[in-house]
Amino acid sequence: MDRNETVGLLEPLLVSQDSRHRAELSDLAIRLAQASAGFRYSLPDGVVVALADLVRSMNCYYSNLIEGHDTHPVDIERALKSDYSADSEKRILQKEAFAHISVQQWIDRGELKDSAISKNSLKQIHQRFYDLLPDELLWSQNPDTGERTKVISGQFRQRDVKVGQHIPISPGAIPRFLDRFEDAYSNLGTMDSILAAAAAHHRLLWIHPFLDGNGRVARLMSYAMLRDELDTGGIWSIARGLARNESEYKQQLMNCDSLRRNDLDGRGHLSERALAEFTAFFLKTCINQIDFMRRLVHPEQLRDRILVWAQEEHRAGKLPVQASNLLEAVLYRGQLPRGEVSQLLATGDRNARRITSTLINQEVLVADSPRAPLRLVFPARLASRWMPGLFPDKAD
Repeated sequence: MDRNETVGLLEPLLVSQDSRHRAELSDLAIRLAQASAGFRYSLPDGVVVALADLVRSMNCYYSNLIEGHDTHPVDIERALKSDYSADSEKRILQKEAFAHISVQQWIDRGELKDSAISKNSLKQIHQRFYDLLPDELLWSQNPDTGERTKVISGQFRQRDVKVGQHIPISPGAIPRFLDRFEDAYSNLGTMDSILAAAAAHHRLLWIHPFLDGNGRVARLMSYAMLRDELDTGGIWSIARGLARNESEYKQQLMNCDSLRRNDLDGRGHLSERALAEFTAFFLKTCINQIDFMRRLVHPEQLRDRILVWAQEEHRAGKLPVQASNLLEAVLYRGQLPRGEVSQLLATGDRNARRITSTLINQEVLVADSPRAPLRLVFPARLASRWMPGLFPDKAD
């Protein structure tokens, strides 16, 4: 059914150039671009890869938390190794986390060929996620009637829905509105592209193209948009900030559903002021998360935390005494050829191999092949020691 709604109902899609809110937003966009680039290029490539792997689990954890599902990154890490819990409810949530991680890895590998805002990309993100979910998570329930409907992966919704007080457009209108959505957020300059990552986040939720999973698709879309525009390297994510400010996040989204208030509130159908406030909130949250991650991996502080851990492991008989020297070298250089380990540690090849193997078995060093350089790993089980505050400690 298409009720023939005009796509003008979606306007404004960006805060206009002549808006009184524009100066603040432009300043925030510049600060975000500078902060992201400064952080990304302050780290060796090997550390960027290791950090991106951990942030992927962090992003999944906080995105799931926003959906009301608490799956700790330690359990997410286990799921990636096909180590699923015997508890059925925990196992279901581990599979959900595995699905999210898989989609984000796909994005991080650059396999999202079209722009993240295209209909095809949105369908692909949704389909890849739902194709990996267990059957228990494939059902959407109408809160008013209790009716359960199976969610079809990659398919736009076929019926009307109500989200809080917001009644999204008719299902038949979705393709038309997404055409306008894609057109508005395509071929923008750097400044507008950064602002679009925030604005598109709400406008996609306003359209509500899928029966379920819209919030997750919107967060993955925004992640992909910022990754492309800012070359983030995947080493920070807004999801943690949104989850830690969930009430404000959801209130800001609800405010953006508001109609234009008066003649000073833009020229579109929806409130430009509300969109500007959400955009400012979104960008400030991004900047806050970059600042948090930058403090967390400050070279000297990170080095100290890792070396304290290594010394404790040595005293417990789990690591050789020279392991800390190898970890420190890999941390500063980003990666280290295996052939240089014996020289670095001033020891024989056999002992160098033993130390290297111990650290690999502890899952704090990794190599992509037997001949590839060693690089650091940030395991979720050690995050509370190495990177405190990244996510809550695991209770058990």
